[in-house]
Formats: sequence, structure tokens, C-alpha cells
Amino acid sequence: MNRGNHLLHAAFRTGAVLDAAMLLPMLFPTFGAALFGLSGFHPGPEYRYAMYVGASLMAGWTVLLLWADREPVERKGVIVMTLLPVIVGMIGASVYAAASGLIEVARLLPMLGLQILLAVLFLAAYLHARPPEADG
Repeated sequence: MNRGNHLLHAAFRTGAVLDAAMLLPMLFPTFGAALFGLSGFHPGPEYRYAMYVGASLMAGWTVLLLWADREPVERKGVIVMTLLPVIVGMIGASVYAAASGLIEVARLLPMLGLQILLAVLFLAAYLHARPPEADG
């Protein structure tokens, strides 16, 4: 297997793990509040509803990434669908949270760093993917 296809596997699996990890603050707002340093955070039903909807989509995307990992070259288009609307959107949300003062920049830096690294990994995986017959 060529290096590019190893990158595809790494991208799909890393994305799935990080998506699954993000379910915790989405499903358990108290955990999310502690993670992001939000003192006195008492989410109402509107917030919980939005997070539960988001969590179901996040869980679905986790499964999609694991599915794509089964046939990574054939399903490399999932990389593009994940990179542009999903990862870039999450980076934008992190920037908004910092710029609006909702979350301290220091608390966001680890997640923002992971998002940027994931974006780079996904882009590299997509650009270096080759059909198995190209290994020869």
C-alpha cells in the first residue's frame, strides 16, 4: 500500500476518533462547560435540543468516516465533504467563540490546533491517494 493510502486510513480513523470524542461535551453539557471553562453555565432546553441534534449528526459522521475507511481510495470523496463543510466550519466556530469572548483563547487553542492538524492531514491524504494498481 502506498504512503498516500496510509494517509487516507489515518485521516478517516483520526477523524472518527475525534468526532466520537466530541460527543462527550455535546451530550453532557456539564462536561463541556468544564472543558471550555464556562462557569455558571446552565443550558436550557433549547441548547440541549440543539446539542442533541448536533450529537446525532456527529455520531453519524463518525460512522461515515469508519465506513469510508473500509474502502479508502474508492471513498476518498468523503475526505472533501469532511474537510470543507465540517472541519473548516468547526474552525470557524472556534474562531467565533474566541472572538466573541464566549470561550478564552487559551481554552480553545488545543482544539483549534487539532482541527488545523486534522485539516492538513485530510488535505494531504486526499492529494496523495492513489489506486492500488498505482503502487507498482
